[in-house]
Amino acid sequence: MITVSPPLPLSRVEQRGHWASRVLLLWNRRHLLARVTAISLAASLAIAFLIPKQYKSTASIMPPDEQGSRAMMLAALTSHAGSLGALGGLASGLMGGHSSTALFEDLLRSGTVSDHLITRFNLQHVYHKRYRVDAAKRLAHRTKITEDKKSGVITISVEDTNRVRARDLTQAYLDELNKLVTRTNTSTAHRERVFIEQRLHSVSADLEQAELDLSRFSSKSNAIDIKEQTRAMVDAGARLQAQLLVEQAGLQSLRQIYGDGNYRVRQAEARIASLKKQLAAMAGSSTPSASADVSPTSADKDELYPPLRQMPKLAVPYADLYRRVRVEEAMFEFLNQQYEMARIEEAKDIATVSVIDAPGIPEKKSFPHRILIALVLTFLSFTTASALILVRHHWSTIHPDDPRKALAAEVLPVLRRRSRSILRWKPAPFLHHSREESKP
Repeated sequence: MITVSPPLPLSRVEQRGHWASRVLLLWNRRHLLARVTAISLAASLAIAFLIPKQYKSTASIMPPDEQGSRAMMLAALTSHAGSLGALGGLASGLMGGHSSTALFEDLLRSGTVSDHLITRFNLQHVYHKRYRVDAAKRLAHRTKITEDKKSGVITISVEDTNRVRARDLTQAYLDELNKLVTRTNTSTAHRERVFIEQRLHSVSADLEQAELDLSRFSSKSNAIDIKEQTRAMVDAGARLQAQLLVEQAGLQSLRQIYGDGNYRVRQAEARIASLKKQLAAMAGSSTPSASADVSPTSADKDELYPPLRQMPKLAVPYADLYRRVRVEEAMFEFLNQQYEMARIEEAKDIATVSVIDAPGIPEKKSFPHRILIALVLTFLSFTTASALILVRHHWSTIHPDDPRKALAAEVLPVLRRRSRSILRWKPAPFLHHSREESKP
């Protein structure tokens, strides 16, 4: 039994015929399309090879710990809000929990960094821009800063027509970031280190002055160590007193035996007089012979130690000066230890950029892909030529009484005349006529 398939709907038949007719029309114009394709391929290759080469240099950095950098930058960006422009708003972002990675990205995109790079590499001349803002836009367009959400690693890529300048620009981004972070480092450890350093200088000056005052007092009064000197003077005085008593007892015995005129008696009397003189010199007078404000006399200058009766009066100023020296020494030692600890904490708190991959000179160009550009432009030319052929054929099939053709017949001649008049228009005669009218 023979089965007959039902006829297709008219619309689908028309659609198939319409599609086939278009392909047939393009096939009939294949020579034209081939010439257009060949010409467009040659022009595309010429355009692709005229585009200057672009070289990309890439660097990867790892920001410091989020907690340390957050404390460091909070006051820094607030105090530098006037000079860094939009960076001042980052302080509030830190309070909201922004990571140090996002902060470093904003620092790299800041106007401060781009302005320094424009000045350093004279990018206005390189990019042929009159204004710095246009050069900054071009630099931002050629710079790509991305962040890895998982690891927090920041990648900086800079494209330039010069491969060495591309490397130098990438490295300059890292240098400027380090400078900006160091300049804005006003953390708690830094402020503590600065305060301790100032106090250390002040205490050091006070210690030097106290030691100088003590040395001057000791030089004028011969008081080197009051306690030891007093103990030595008392011991020496006790020995002289004991010798004096022994000599006095021996003198009485000699007088009873030999009388007053004997030479032994006179020797004993001479020894007793010498011991009394030594005791008197050692005891001295109650009036101080020298103080911190009074220069010593010639007699005092010959004495090795101050008299014993002046020791209590010299002990008070000496103890005061000695106590000042000891206090200043203790403060200096304590502040010196605190200063070293503050320096260690500050070194821990300074946010430094850890470079993972340093920028290098690129070996291959990153743009343009000449073959791809030529193929894309050739395909666009082929598609455009095919579309024009189909549109022109479709326009020729429209009936002359169709309103669309009537509208085109009215509009196109007007547009042609307008275009021709614009092309033929010459302003020189008008300007010459205006100049003649402006003459008196």
